[in-house]
Formats: sequence, structure tokens, C-alpha cells
Amino acid sequence: MVGCQVGGVARRESASVDKTRKLLLDWYRVNRRDLPWRRIRDPYAVWISEAMLQQTRVETVIPYWERFLARFPDVATLAAAQPDAVLGAWAGLGYYSRARNLHRAAKELAAHHGGRLPDTAEGLRELPGVGRYTAGAVASIAFDRPEPVVDGNVARVLVRLHGIREDPKRPAVAARLWEHAAELARGPSPGDLNQALMELGALVCTPRAPSCPACPLRRRCAARRAGDAESLPVKSRKASPRAVEAVAGLILRRGRVLAVRRPPRGLLGGLWELPGGELAPRERPEAGLRRALRERTGLAIADAEPRGEVRHAFTHRSLRLHVFRCDTSEGRVQLVDFDAHRWLAPGALAELPQATLTRKALRLALPSASG
Repeated sequence: MVGCQVGGVARRESASVDKTRKLLLDWYRVNRRDLPWRRIRDPYAVWISEAMLQQTRVETVIPYWERFLARFPDVATLAAAQPDAVLGAWAGLGYYSRARNLHRAAKELAAHHGGRLPDTAEGLRELPGVGRYTAGAVASIAFDRPEPVVDGNVARVLVRLHGIREDPKRPAVAARLWEHAAELARGPSPGDLNQALMELGALVCTPRAPSCPACPLRRRCAARRAGDAESLPVKSRKASPRAVEAVAGLILRRGRVLAVRRPPRGLLGGLWELPGGELAPRERPEAGLRRALRERTGLAIADAEPRGEVRHAFTHRSLRLHVFRCDTSEGRVQLVDFDAHRWLAPGALAELPQATLTRKALRLALPSASG
């Protein structure tokens, strides 16, 4: 009798999952957005789109994806590109480790995989920068593998659907969400199913004011039944971003300006910027600029004209950057904490791969710079 009861429960649960899958797929095929990477099945193009879409809005990604594929249409072209070219094509998207990892992975694919992406999640996860989510997305969408995905949108849908009132970032809760996603991925059209979950979270099951009456899962949703959908997911309190003050100088010498490149690892790695650094506590900006330039470039400046401030928010820090325009006497650049430098005509400076922060600083220090 116990065995019959267990078997009956298992059949009901399987039927429930099948019904949820059907509702999601039917909804998706009618309501999905016409996004350019959904018109093709090229694994390379899907991989690039998934890398770009991490923590970045779809509307922002579309033109970057189109330009990136036009410039680097396949693995071989990307693998052969110079790092500055790859970072330049990525500039403005943020989270630059994504671009560096794509480049590293392309080199590995060209060298060891004949320029082809592995067709399993396990194989994809061997590539630099490819984690569980990206591997599942590419494997399911490009290769029709029954692999789950859980991103912010999917987590929100699953938390509300199952009435999970714990922080989804907790490891045990995250593991449950991956299990729920895996149940749904097992079946026909796993790529469409995963995209349906993501699309539902983006368009209907939104963080604020979810459109519950328009949701295909409304009759199955525990949070809707409880009337607290908007209060989920539960979020632990985040630490406030650390306030940071820094300085940067547009250094002029005989009509040319100095650009420095950050090391390839770490925040904004591999990008070009104006030299400078963080201020010490209670350090005045001009004094801090002179110190930072002396310590990090070996140069002494003759004067420092304040050009304004730039404010920029990173994930864990809130930056206020004091921007100066400076002249320097002769002297050899001796870099510390940067890995390359160039003296450039002012107009050429803006053409280097650089972060949005640097573009803002350039608009203050060099109004004619393109932004």
C-alpha cells in the first residue's frame, strides 16, 4: 500500500510538471520577443548573447551583439583578435571580465576543439568564464540538451511559483531552485522552456507590480494564492557600497596626452584610462593627484587645473573621481600597478578601449573627446 501511495504521488508530481511545461511553452511561443539571437541556432552567436546578457538589459545588449558578431563572426576571428580590439568592441557593456573570458575561451576552442563549442553542459563548463548558467543556456538553446538554467528572472518565477519564503541566494535554497529548473528542463524543447522561464520573469513576473492575471501559471502559483507575490523573493539586507574618492589627470606633453592600461585581471582589467589613483583619508585631491602620479607613473606635474568630478557606481563601491588637466616636464614613465602606457594625440585617446567612467572623465578634461 505504501508503495502504491508513493507511486501515485510521483505520477501526480510528474503530471504537474508536464502541465507547467506545456503552459510555459504555449505562452512563450505566442508572447516571446523577437530578439536577433532567437532567429538563429548558431552556437557561437548564442554563446556571445548569453555572455552579454549577464547582468545587462536586453535593450542594451542588442546593438552590442550585432556589432560584435559583425566584427568577430566566428570563433577563429575572435581567437585571432588583439585584446584591445575585443575590449574596444565591449566598451560600455561593463563587467569586462566577460570579454576577457570570451577571448580566452575562443583561443582554447581554436587550439583544442577545432573552433567548435562543446555540445554538452559539462564540456562548455571547461571553458574560461563559463559557469553553470551559461553552460545550461547554450547547451539547451543551441544543442537541445535538457539542461536547466537559473538566473535572476528564473529564480523569481520559481520562488513565487513554489512559495519559497527564504533568500534564494542561500546555497540550500539555490540548490532547490536548480532542482525545480532541472525538472522542467527534462522534456521536449528544453531551450524554449528555459527561455520561457526567463521571458516570463522579464515581462510578466517582474520584481515590482507583477502582472499576475496575465501569467500562464497563475492558477498554479503559491505566491498568488497567498497574495504576497510582490514580497518575493525574500532578500537579505545588502551592505552599503563603500565610498571611494579618487583622482585622475589628463597629462599633456608637447600636445600629446598620457594613457595607461590596467592589468588584465581585476576591476576594469585590460582597459585604458587616465593615470591617477585613490585618495588617502582626508587627503586633498590635488595633493593626492601629485602623489599618485609620482608613485604610479614616476612623473611630476607642473600644474593641475581642476576640471570637475565624476560619480560612478560599481557593485560594491561608490566612486567620486576628481578630474584634473595637467602639464608635465620631461621624464621617463615608470609604471607601477599599470601594465602599459602610450602618449597619444588627444583625439586618439578616446579610440582606446575604455570604461564608461573614463569616457565621463575625458568629457570633462577634454571636451572634444568622443564619448
